[in-house]
Amino acid sequence: MRVYQTNEIKNIALVGSAGSGKTTLAEAMLFGSGVIKRRGSVEAKNTVSDYFPVEQEYGYSVFPTVFHVEWNNKKLNIIDCPGADDFVNGAITALNVTDVAVILINGQYGPEVGTQNNFRYTDKLKKPVIFLVNQLDSDKCDFDNLIATMKEIYGEKCVQIQYPTQTGPGFNAIIDVLTMKKYSWNAEGGAPTIEDIPAEEMEKATALNKILVEAAAENDEGLMEKFFDSETLTEDELREGIRKGLVTRSIFPVFCVCAGKDMGVRRLMEFLGNVVPFVNEMPKLHNTRGEEVVPSSEGPASVYFFKTGLEPHIGEVSYFKVMSGCIKVGDDMTNADRGSKERIGQLYACAGANRIAVDKLNAGDIGCTVKLKDVKTGNTLNAKDCDNRFDFIKYPNSKYSRSIKAVNSQDTEKLMAALLRMRQEDPTWVVEQSKELRQTIVHGQGEFHLRTLKWRLENNEKLQVKYGDPKIPYRETITKSANADYRHKKQSGGAGQFGEVHLIIEPYAEGMPDPTTYKLNGQEVKMNIKGKEEMPLEWGGKLVFINSVVGGAIDARFMPAILKGIMDCMEHGPLTGSYARDVRVIVYDGKMHPVDSNELSFMLAARRAFSDAFKAAGPKILEPIYDLEVYVPDDFMGDVMSDLQGRRALIMGMDSEAGYQKLMAKIPLKELSNYSISLSSITGGRASFITKFASYELVPNDIQQELIKEHEAEQAKEEE
Repeated sequence: MRVYQTNEIKNIALVGSAGSGKTTLAEAMLFGSGVIKRRGSVEAKNTVSDYFPVEQEYGYSVFPTVFHVEWNNKKLNIIDCPGADDFVNGAITALNVTDVAVILINGQYGPEVGTQNNFRYTDKLKKPVIFLVNQLDSDKCDFDNLIATMKEIYGEKCVQIQYPTQTGPGFNAIIDVLTMKKYSWNAEGGAPTIEDIPAEEMEKATALNKILVEAAAENDEGLMEKFFDSETLTEDELREGIRKGLVTRSIFPVFCVCAGKDMGVRRLMEFLGNVVPFVNEMPKLHNTRGEEVVPSSEGPASVYFFKTGLEPHIGEVSYFKVMSGCIKVGDDMTNADRGSKERIGQLYACAGANRIAVDKLNAGDIGCTVKLKDVKTGNTLNAKDCDNRFDFIKYPNSKYSRSIKAVNSQDTEKLMAALLRMRQEDPTWVVEQSKELRQTIVHGQGEFHLRTLKWRLENNEKLQVKYGDPKIPYRETITKSANADYRHKKQSGGAGQFGEVHLIIEPYAEGMPDPTTYKLNGQEVKMNIKGKEEMPLEWGGKLVFINSVVGGAIDARFMPAILKGIMDCMEHGPLTGSYARDVRVIVYDGKMHPVDSNELSFMLAARRAFSDAFKAAGPKILEPIYDLEVYVPDDFMGDVMSDLQGRRALIMGMDSEAGYQKLMAKIPLKELSNYSISLSSITGGRASFITKFASYELVPNDIQQELIKEHEAEQAKEEE
């Protein structure tokens, strides 16, 4: 294939809810442009997009698929994205490296929760949007009602380019109000018959054309003046106005297709080739230093790797976008993230599992390569005298977590290696080896997301794994002051052990004044501060350690050992073994022996004194609380609220957003463990949610007692 220039390249993402027909549309586009000779189908498991075994097993797209078509001397790089919310990684990755989003809408159901989520991402990234109504042959499709719903949600920016003459099984024609022509198809679809608009449709078509002309004219002063003069625009002027409106998101064109019957697809590609912006017409990206990087083939070569695929018999396939300059076979480049050197041995234009070898790719183009030594997803390769780095893709927080372990403990190392490899394919699979919880935790976007991970481990890697409930990272703290002392004394022939520590503990709050006096055993004792250490804890909160020992009762050389004993208790709280936080400790007295005192003795004495004081200081368990936002259709609002209240959630407010209700709440992490499954069950998969850590709060007393009993039982079991 020929080398395309930057001003001949367009990058497009196909996004939409699960079942909206993206993979089927991709097949029709590839077939219509001649890249493939026969259209595959999801049911037959032979599509270009869904070629991984796990995708064929489930009948869902799991990974974004990159392909290209050549149309009217232009190259359209297209990324077909998974529709399920669990695989949102694909849509977010694609929207960041492409310039235009084609959002598919299922003609049977209209805008769904996936539609809303994808539109929200495009809004955040300021990407142009084209709406594409698919499955017009469904007998449940009510096109006029669907358009009314879209206008209600997205406003008057939704402007029809096309409408069907009829929907349902008899669908075979559309009216295009940009070209003012009728397009019709025989039963096989493919190339349309193009005719003048029939008389019975002319009034409706003319009215919609006028709306389109006004919307296009608003994006250019010259076009607006012409519109005021003549009340019309030529077809080329319309295209120019729409192109400018797409870039500024002031117009969302609406197209019609039936991808399953290959009707309307060629006309869509014609619009994509003629009207949507080229790479060089879009706002420029910035590197990590905030410098604008112009997509020019004359600039220094810089390549960003946005996706890694692991394929049998090939290994890692690395997908990239040329951010500037041009990249050629044989180029030597430097990895800006890892410092390693790479030679580009092969370059390909992408077509799903197929690849077409090329010698060169220019700025703005998307391609792939294989057999790189040390390139990971998110890395940048630069040519000589270029030092760009890019980090513009931000993924959402995880929503669903499971502990994971190999059924055969001897496979643990292999399991970790496989998990890290798979995270290259999908960065929203997050792997955490928790020292605190003594578990390996995998985090994902939902139950289906992690079920897919398990399927791949067991079927591709031949590793049998077991999921479990992740432990909750509770915290312990105190609510009042208390004092305790402990003498550690041990004599076993020869040198003994002796250390005695007297200490006070109290709750710590940021900015509280240093202590002056305390009442101990009915007497006021003045604190004479000799030293103070404030230690931010890696798990949150602080430990403040004050040395107030007078008269040489304990040598200063033993203070680090006393602090070590206290810190050991902070790492293994007395109630449940969880981390403790926000405690101030004042060591005010003690005793030592001229021969038998040593660091170990004072560490053990401090540990016991601290534990005794902690239990007397109104100890409380804290649990992690998360901010929760649920996007839910009106008719499920009551059921979702009832479910949340049963999960100890505190409803913070409600808001309407683009046809859905947004419910805001605070909820304990423990109650979120299976929330994605429950929400999907309640709403039939039509709701979604996002979470973010908020704070640690006290658990109710009854739950605290349960947790303490559970911990005591675990300890007893370990001691058996």
